[in-house]
Amino acid sequence: MHDNATAMTLASFVGDSLALGAHWIYDTHLIDTRIGRVETLLAPPPGSYHPNRQQGEFTHYGDQALLLLESLVGNNGFTLDTFAGNWQEMMQKYDGYMDKATTAALENLQTQKSPETSGSASSDLGGAARIAPLIAWYADDLDSLIEAAHAQTKMTHKATATIAGAEFLAKTAFKILHGTAPTAAIEESLEEGVADLDLDNRIRMGLDSAGKNSREVIGHFGQMCGIAAAMPGVIHLVASYENDLRTALIENVMAGGDSAARGLATGILLGAHLGMDAVPEDWLNDMQKHDHIVGLLAQLPTA
Repeated sequence: MHDNATAMTLASFVGDSLALGAHWIYDTHLIDTRIGRVETLLAPPPGSYHPNRQQGEFTHYGDQALLLLESLVGNNGFTLDTFAGNWQEMMQKYDGYMDKATTAALENLQTQKSPETSGSASSDLGGAARIAPLIAWYADDLDSLIEAAHAQTKMTHKATATIAGAEFLAKTAFKILHGTAPTAAIEESLEEGVADLDLDNRIRMGLDSAGKNSREVIGHFGQMCGIAAAMPGVIHLVASYENDLRTALIENVMAGGDSAARGLATGILLGAHLGMDAVPEDWLNDMQKHDHIVGLLAQLPTA
């Protein structure tokens, strides 16, 4: 269990870091001609949304996921008030990209709103995709996992679809860590119900697209940040490359758009299934926070 929880978390982080070099480039022809096939961790190109980041670092999503992991270890579990304080402290001096959800939530916290009510109206996948540390920490406690996933997501994203997406990811990853194959776990979570009907339908569309051309499928669903577009892309990648994490994460980046959020979520589901042998060693070696993350993961309750 601990090995796969570790692999899940590292795969999620590396999915974000691999996306950094082409993040938010929507023109896939531009990715092909200016960057090429993204098979290694790359620095962002000139004009990127991440000018202060270097090869092997994270987007703003990955940085927040790392903060969540640090908060869990530092406080021996998830406490919303503590995490919100840590998050606010980091974001007040953050030198990375500040999306609308982050800006709105930070403003709300600074005007004395509680973490329970500080969330923006954003329905982006990013708020739900950063929960690998929570899944690893609560790998044997589904109720606590879902409660924490709801709370951390609502702090920045209060849209029903994003909260429902966080719960769906948490439940599905939990099933995978306990031995269910990814596609079967997705189907089981669908049978149990998704707390947003549109998202439920879109996840089913993602399953139905398995095996088709990933760039075309994700282009059809939408390359954008919103969970209604991004989650079916994640499900497509997981169902299409159930036993090939490396290809799944590469195809994710090559599809363009918000590949970082999709990479975080895809890494969660496939890393939980495939374990450490599936996470490319060269990517881990190039990930700047690798040793720090491994040290934190060694302090999981199941370690």
